[in-house]
Amino acid sequence: MFRSLSVRSLYLKRTLATHVTASYPSQPNVSQTRHDWTKKEIQDIYDSPLLDLVFRAASVHRQSHDPTKIQLCTLMNIKTGGCSEDCSYCSQSSRYSTPTQASRLLDVEPVLEAARKAKANGSTRFCMGAAWRDLAGRKRGFQRILEMVREVRGMGMEVCTTLGMLSPEQARQLKEAGLTAYNHNLDTSREFYPEVITTRSYDERLDTIEAVRQAGISVCSGGILGLGEEDKDRVGLIWEVMPEHPESFPVNALVPIPGTPLEGNEVDLNSFQKTTADHYHPFGGWTNTLSESEQAMCFMAGANAVFTGEQMLTTPCSPWDEDKAMMSRWGLEGMRSFEQVNVARKEGSRLIEQASFEANKEAELTASA
Repeated sequence: MFRSLSVRSLYLKRTLATHVTASYPSQPNVSQTRHDWTKKEIQDIYDSPLLDLVFRAASVHRQSHDPTKIQLCTLMNIKTGGCSEDCSYCSQSSRYSTPTQASRLLDVEPVLEAARKAKANGSTRFCMGAAWRDLAGRKRGFQRILEMVREVRGMGMEVCTTLGMLSPEQARQLKEAGLTAYNHNLDTSREFYPEVITTRSYDERLDTIEAVRQAGISVCSGGILGLGEEDKDRVGLIWEVMPEHPESFPVNALVPIPGTPLEGNEVDLNSFQKTTADHYHPFGGWTNTLSESEQAMCFMAGANAVFTGEQMLTTPCSPWDEDKAMMSRWGLEGMRSFEQVNVARKEGSRLIEQASFEANKEAELTASA
């Protein structure tokens, strides 16, 4: 499928992501965020020389973000394979003969153990993915997922899920359980989309994103590069998210999986870096096959989140120790949970209550020591 620099997606080498936040205090304020970009304006920026584009993106990034902070995210596949969709990049589709074996939805405890391990290694967002079209007919499974969300949130971590299409009521229940963010990628431009997927429409994806947004959940929505798209499609993808900027925009690089229709595709590094830089609002993305200098260029362009750990959904991921050592060499440090202002804002009183609970718990432990 794909690898990415941000969050989360089906097949990620690694995902980079950028988050929207308030102005970085040591830098001047920027003008109000625009929502009316034209495709031509975006294309003109995209077509500028790579080094100039990266410089401009880095300058804008530093006006609104602390350039020393990167969020470490960990992704876990809680239900693998057997999906009825025909996404051309995905080894979890039941329509293709791939190495991925279908499995049932995991029990709660193995998921919580993985979340505890991720937190101990510095990850502050824990993401859970299930390979299916939607939650229809999965009432008991959904209740189990809601329990996972509640328990992981109780650890003080940000919680993200990607469960296919959602109804407004399902989004509301996830929010009530404590979900921080929901990943639902658009994948590519509206025009090229039918070449990649036919079992789910572009508007159905947008409907799920709207349900998530209306429920007060942070939106994580980006795309995959290497699907056979052209530059105009990368520009089209960016344009599609502009009317309502998502809190996170993952940029994923395709990991060609044997047995899928796109098994022979390749990703152009120049296009990957340009898409990272062209979408000024923060996001994360990189692949674990990029050299360290290539990854540095992506972070210079504005990526400020990355998946780390032992595994993505069905592909390998750079381990925590390697990522933290690399960050140390670059002078970067991990973000705290809910450090992104726009993410924290959507949490409202729940975040205040959680902080109060944790403070009281710490005081009790200190008093009993």
